[in-house]
Amino acid sequence: MVKIGNLELGEFPLLLAPMEDVSDPPFRAVCKENGADLMFTEFISSEGLIRDAAKSLQKLDIFEYERPIGIQIFGNEIDSMREAAAIAEAAGPDILDINYGCPVHKVACKGAGAGILLDIDKMVSMTSEIVKRVNIPVTVKTRLGWSHDTIRIVEVAERLQDVGIQAISIHARTRQQMYKGEADWSYLNLVKDNPRLNIPVFGNGDIDSPEKAKEYKEKYNVDGMMIGRASIGYPWVFNEIKHFLETGEKLLGPDLEERINVTKKHLDFSVKWKGEKQGILEMRRHYTNYFRGMPNFKPYRTRMVTADTYEEVSAILEEVGEVYADYLF
Repeated sequence: MVKIGNLELGEFPLLLAPMEDVSDPPFRAVCKENGADLMFTEFISSEGLIRDAAKSLQKLDIFEYERPIGIQIFGNEIDSMREAAAIAEAAGPDILDINYGCPVHKVACKGAGAGILLDIDKMVSMTSEIVKRVNIPVTVKTRLGWSHDTIRIVEVAERLQDVGIQAISIHARTRQQMYKGEADWSYLNLVKDNPRLNIPVFGNGDIDSPEKAKEYKEKYNVDGMMIGRASIGYPWVFNEIKHFLETGEKLLGPDLEERINVTKKHLDFSVKWKGEKQGILEMRRHYTNYFRGMPNFKPYRTRMVTADTYEEVSAILEEVGEVYADYLF
């Protein structure tokens, strides 16, 4: 049984990665329904939280059915991160996660996210202060290092454990790689082989099929996996991986009716949570993925991403169901 603090997550939990502009409550809802064992919010700016920025505060919204749920924060100032941790804890999550992995320039080049991998001592000090500030389990998501020449992930994991984190998720790329090239999970083996490390280690990067999940589970000895990009427009990936790990058999993928139903659920929640205008706007990034592979779909996608009202989008989805009624994925 994998545990974070007193939270029991099962024998091999599958985690939904925190993804900016993706892992909001509407998206998390459809992932939870389809097998995600632990989910995280989008990453939230510590400076935004302590300054009561509306966008940052909205990201604190969590719901009972999501549990266990973690709130993730990022920043480059220890005092701000400590204060933001307390604000996040007050929102009632089960876990507080620290983002030490975001590679985008505007975050990393200010010393936050993966940028802190250039200053491991500060990373450890910041983590220690956050652990002392809150009463819930603290976890970390990070990368192998800033560059291939600066990979110190075995040392990093051990030092973060020693100051109190209770699990670590490792994206098996460096910041320099961004999302390019192949993730190198061999470093996760090294982390797991450290006899001093006793916290759960979750692997992240390139898990996009049940077959790969099984291969990596057996090869790299991780305690669970964090799924990111493969879940966008395909929340079924969690249950498909679970079924394959348990039985060795592949589940049939969702048919058109299921894809439309889940898209509607996602849309409904998005509009309810953010209001019609913003909810519709932010759903536009998901349509291509929900209907990936369908022939001659571009005109429908174009109509969906330019529709301005809930009624318009709903009507287009109904039309897709009728026109492609005989299509088999």
